[in-house]
Order: sequence, then C-alpha cells, then structure tokens
Amino acid sequence: MSAKGAIVTGGAGVLGQAIAAQLTADGFEVTLFDVDEAAVTQAANRLSASSGANASGYRVDVSDPDAVREQIARLEHAGRRLDCLVNNAAINPRLPLSGQTPDAWDTTMAVNVRGPMLLCQAMRPWWQRHGGGRVVNVSSRTWLGGGPTAYVTSKAAIVGLTRTLAVELGSLGVTVNAVAPSVVETPLTRAGRTEEEFEQFAARHRAMTPLGRLARPQDVADAVAFLAGERAAFITGEILHVCGGAQLAPTA
Repeated sequence: MSAKGAIVTGGAGVLGQAIAAQLTADGFEVTLFDVDEAAVTQAANRLSASSGANASGYRVDVSDPDAVREQIARLEHAGRRLDCLVNNAAINPRLPLSGQTPDAWDTTMAVNVRGPMLLCQAMRPWWQRHGGGRVVNVSSRTWLGGGPTAYVTSKAAIVGLTRTLAVELGSLGVTVNAVAPSVVETPLTRAGRTEEEFEQFAARHRAMTPLGRLARPQDVADAVAFLAGERAAFITGEILHVCGGAQLAPTA
C-alpha cells in the first residue's frame, strides 16, 4: 500500500485515458471503471505497458449501487489504496425539452449524478480510516450556458454535489473539487453529427473562446491531476473551468 491509488470512471474513453495516464505519471496506481469491459481492459493494459505501472480495468456500471459497493470492496480486499476518485463517466443523449423522455432523463441522471454520489458513499469509510483523500468531479462548461436538457442539468447538479460534499467530507481530510471543460473532440461530442455538423459546432466554440481553440484531453488531465495532488491540498469546493475563457461567453 505504498503508491497512492486513484479510480477513474469512464476510464475507457478519451478523457478517462488521458486523466489516467497523467495520474500514473504523477505516481498514482490507477484503476479504471467503465461499462465497456473489453475497452476498459484494453485501456488498462495499454497504460500498464506504456508506463510500467500496475493499472487495472473493470466493468462497473456506476449507476448500480450493488456493482459500486462490490467493486470497491474487492479493491480494498486486494489491498488497493483508494486515495483519489475521479468521477468522469457521463452520457449525453443530446435531447431538447421537446424530445426528452423520462427514461432518457432518468438514465442520464443515474450515470452522471447518482454514480458520483454512490462512489463517494462507498469510498467514504476508506477515507475516514486513512485520514483523507481527493475527489475530482468532471462537470462541463455548459452548466453556465445551457445545452441538451438532461446533460446540462446533470452537470449543474455535479457542481452542487461538489460543493456540498466539500463541506460534508472536509472533516475527514477529503477535498472535493470539479473541472468544467469546454468542448473536447471525442466520440461523445462527435456522436450523431456529420463531419460538417461537427466542424460547424467546433467553429462556433472556437469563435467564442478567447484562446481560439477547443480544449484538449491533456488540458483536462492536467487540471484533474493538479486538484488530485498535494499542491491543491487546501483547495476544496471549487469549480475549475478548463475552457480557454469560454466561461466568460454566452453559449454557442
């Protein structure tokens, strides 16, 4: 139990892999959670091969209370440290109010909001026994400007969850912060868009961003790693916008 341990949810995705790689470089032993078992296993194997670290990947539906509790218990039994939790897993059905269905709404909230809560709940006893930890939630710049109904509501809820858990877990030595990125080119942001539609979408976001480009996975990974590290030991309840100043602009 020498190396600090970190869990990254959504670990098979572009952002999850970038975050996991940076945390590994910073000395964390990383565990990836994802609903895609084959993809998360491959991501963990690639990370282990490229870094020489002992990364692992597991299929976990973060919205399932039993799955979360059981996997956290397995990690504890195996002697893995649970110092840091990065709640990165998310879905975005991109439905407007007129097309929103109760099932799509509930599923989005279950993954994007209930999942982070369940993981914090499951890891709280470890943090209490070991004197602290770090939680970094991945929100979105859209919580300020709007967008797809369920997704944006869930990302605003993550801000509320971050702030309230910072208060509740502070006495245990746990810091809770969030990063709020702007658009990153990933399969999630490209899904359902043609090449032309995505380029128009990206161009609008570049135009409203003072630094004139989209966010990159490494931009997000660096911000997460900072909040997970010792240099951020006295920062909690904060929302770090990783969007080149787009938080200052109206929505695209």
